Amino acid sequence: MTERIPAEVFPPGEFIRDELEARGWTQNDLAEIMGRPLKTVNELIQGKKQITPETAIGLADAFGDDDALYWMKLDAAYRIANTRRSESSVSRKSQLYSKFAVREISKRGWIETTDNLDVLERRVCQFHEVANLNETPKFAHAAMADQYGERSALQLAWLYRAKQLAQTLDVAAYTEAKMRAALVKLRALLIAPEEIRQVPSLLREAGVRFVIVEFLPGAKIDGAVFWLNGGPVIAMSIRYDRVNNFWFVLRHEIEHVLNRDGMECVTIDVELTEKIQRGDALPIEEQKANTASAEFAVAKAELESFIRRVRPLYSEQRIQLFARRIGVHPGLVVGQLQHKHEVPYTHFHKFLVKIREIITATALTDGWGTTPPLSRV
Repeated sequence: MTERIPAEVFPPGEFIRDELEARGWTQNDLAEIMGRPLKTVNELIQGKKQITPETAIGLADAFGDDDALYWMKLDAAYRIANTRRSESSVSRKSQLYSKFAVREISKRGWIETTDNLDVLERRVCQFHEVANLNETPKFAHAAMADQYGERSALQLAWLYRAKQLAQTLDVAAYTEAKMRAALVKLRALLIAPEEIRQVPSLLREAGVRFVIVEFLPGAKIDGAVFWLNGGPVIAMSIRYDRVNNFWFVLRHEIEHVLNRDGMECVTIDVELTEKIQRGDALPIEEQKANTASAEFAVAKAELESFIRRVRPLYSEQRIQLFARRIGVHPGLVVGQLQHKHEVPYTHFHKFLVKIREIITATALTDGWGTTPPLSRV
């Protein structure tokens, strides 16, 4: 037989209070009658003190009911019910923290912190756009991350924050023609890192919302594309603060936009900035994005010609001259040479300049000490 669990169990102190009121007694009176300190009686009524067999006998004698077991049962029922509620809270909290990155989104100020579990659960579910803990978040997107399969809780949190930011931006209507025209203008910016500041405005003119959300430690996600009201959003994390990584990730995501990837389902990319040992072929969407990114930075024919002429005598001067001739910053050339294992990752590091402060000065950004208000801009 299934054990019946009462909807509400009152503490024994409520019944003691009823007995006192029925007799017109005070707590002092009961303390005198039972020969117990007033503090003990007060704690019994407040439910802070457990009813022992001795106390149960004393209450039975004081109230003349001669039923000490009655008081023991009241106390046991109350404490069992409280234990069940406590265990239920632990189970819910465990489920909440297992499914969602609660600590991280609270720490970043993406939800308001609270000690009330019901309120916390409601805020976490609202952030992830689900009705309750049993519902799985569904977020159509194409993302540049480090694994196949489902997104981790950290990656989902990052994506939903990017979506919150993107919803505050107003942009022109998107068309593929505008995006391809913007690509020509973006290509002209490759000559100097400082020109990266123009990226948000050029994308906005093409109808693309652009946001930056600082990476969550352990999330391993560099960029993503998703769609809002028929228009694309490009989100980046600047996980690797280097000029070559910035342009590679951006152009990668732009290719997803042009291919309209991530509109109705999830397109999983393989991490491009860390070496992953896999035996299977890459998805066709990613192959296209990889090729487009590499070609955008340094045309394949140009790079192969440079390698044939210079290998293995690479030098700063030769890299700079080649970069100047093709109209890009030397860091993009170095990035390609490192990717092809023509030069070690420890070489020519000075060309891989940092760009985070440049891009975050003009892009809507969450992170690095800044949490923007979610009002339309």
